[in-house]
Amino acid sequence: MKAIQIPATNEMQVVAIDKPVAKTGEVLVKIHYVGFCGSDLNTFLGKNPMVKMPVIPGHEIGAVIEEVGEGVPSTLTPGMIVTVNPYTNCGKCASCRNRRFNACEHNETLGVQRNGAMAEYLVLPWEKIIPATGISPRDCALIEPMSVGFHAVSNGQVTDIDTVMVIGCGMVGMGAIIRASLRGATVIAVDLDDEKLALAKEVGATYAINSMKEDVHERLQEITEGFGVDVVIEAVGSPITYNMAINEVAFTGRVVFIGYAKSEVAFQTKLFVQKELCIRGSRNALPEDFRAVIRYLKGRDFPYAKFISKTATPETAIEAMQEWASAPQKVFRILVDFQ
Repeated sequence: MKAIQIPATNEMQVVAIDKPVAKTGEVLVKIHYVGFCGSDLNTFLGKNPMVKMPVIPGHEIGAVIEEVGEGVPSTLTPGMIVTVNPYTNCGKCASCRNRRFNACEHNETLGVQRNGAMAEYLVLPWEKIIPATGISPRDCALIEPMSVGFHAVSNGQVTDIDTVMVIGCGMVGMGAIIRASLRGATVIAVDLDDEKLALAKEVGATYAINSMKEDVHERLQEITEGFGVDVVIEAVGSPITYNMAINEVAFTGRVVFIGYAKSEVAFQTKLFVQKELCIRGSRNALPEDFRAVIRYLKGRDFPYAKFISKTATPETAIEAMQEWASAPQKVFRILVDFQ
């Protein structure tokens, strides 16, 4: 079967690999669409230290069940539209013992620590299959990144009395904006791109700040009447935005970091103590976060097309990735069509 492989930095090729077979307790899915995400871009650029090349990328999946192995529950049947939970969990580490499987010490995410989903078929344990009836396979490819943003909002314990700043309006940040607004919070979106900021307001942000054109601190002081924001969700992963989060959060506020900074970050650590901050990392998502995204999307006139910047074939995927690398701020999601 056909698959996309990243063999080395700035290289991508279509390769032929064996079609997998569903064994006991496993499900074979026919891949329809897979999204390229930021981790795939970093892998392509040689900036992802967790990846060993060559690797098949991709973990944002829209698929249809092709076959089920023995021992699979009757609730999963051929023809069902699904997405997948792309993370593993060992069941033995401290995170798993605390039932926070998303943060498993030994997690292997599809397309990162193991080969991913950019292929015509994929086999997974049935527990990793998430039904998404009522959502098209194409749109299912947006569920996983949004679930990461949903999870961050839960980690930030966002409520209806909070003012929340979300830094970064990519797919993960958009997920955070949506869930924070669903919880009744006042949401402030911060990004470098006006189109993304306009879309952020369409899906729930009350305010939008272009940090290239406006003084973020002054705008936040104006919006919050000098208090600062109650919660900051950082969904970029840069030293600048890491420090912005700490500097702009209110005294006794909460900061949730999703993005990995690609270099060391220096902090004024006195602010941690002086402000008595609650600082948390947020990694991946839990099954209930996936279900929450699916429930949100069902029966809603969601502007899916505005979130899909480009659809490529396996053969044109490298050109799409090169375009993204040249203008990363202009891309929401690139989908690869394996139908």
